[in-house]
Amino acid sequence: NEEGMLKIRLTRTGATKKPSYRIVVAEARSPRDGKYIDLVGHYNPLTEPSTIEVDAEKAAKWVSHGAQMTETVEKLFKRAGVLEQVKPGTKAS
Repeated sequence: NEEGMLKIRLTRTGATKKPSYRIVVAEARSPRDGKYIDLVGHYNPLTEPSTIEVDAEKAAKWVSHGAQMTETVEKLFKRAGVLEQVKPGTKAS
């Protein structure tokens, strides 16, 4: 049942050639930069090192309500060191 499937994914903001992203909870079928349900963080790949801000509690709440993380978001959470809080039972290496 794809209806109402939630994903935690990136939506792109920022200017041409200067991407920055919001980490959002959105319907799986809504467009990439379309409306979203909740904002759980930001990711800026252009800073050195790249900036990742995550509200781990909010993200964990959504995952517990059945939201799926995209692979990219999962990697970002791992790099930010919050994957363990968000998805208990996954080892952050």
